[in-house]
Amino acid sequence: MPGLYFEDFEPGRVIDAEWRRTVTEADNVLFSGMTMNVARLHLDAEYMKGTEFGRPLVNSLFTLGLMIGMSVHNTTNGTAIANLGMNDVRFPAPVFAGDTLRVLTTVKEARASRSRADAGIVTLLHQAFNQADALVATCERAALVSRRPAA
Repeated sequence: MPGLYFEDFEPGRVIDAEWRRTVTEADNVLFSGMTMNVARLHLDAEYMKGTEFGRPLVNSLFTLGLMIGMSVHNTTNGTAIANLGMNDVRFPAPVFAGDTLRVLTTVKEARASRSRADAGIVTLLHQAFNQADALVATCERAALVSRRPAA
């Protein structure tokens, strides 16, 4: 499914990303290194054995980026002009290497842009679930998207 135009974002519509992604240890180590996050809870397996989690946690910002990225191909791919903000980001359960995530997006709001006749602003609620259907991440994202071109 290609990206949606502003007119396609009806409040209440739920959009399944239609695919899943297994998070790897390499994802976590690479992302943590690239962002210079050297927290032991992401990178030190021996240290994490002695914690309540027993193993390294996947970097939450990787989880956030993956969740939004997984939704793009059938929400805003090719129609997004800009992301305007992300609010109410939460991580209610941990993500570990080996977890397989899926994403649902719910359209919360859609309004015409006051400054651009060719665009509208949509508010999307993204939710990521692991293989056990536990909610692991959620975020509300506002995006400026193109209106459907005139015929």
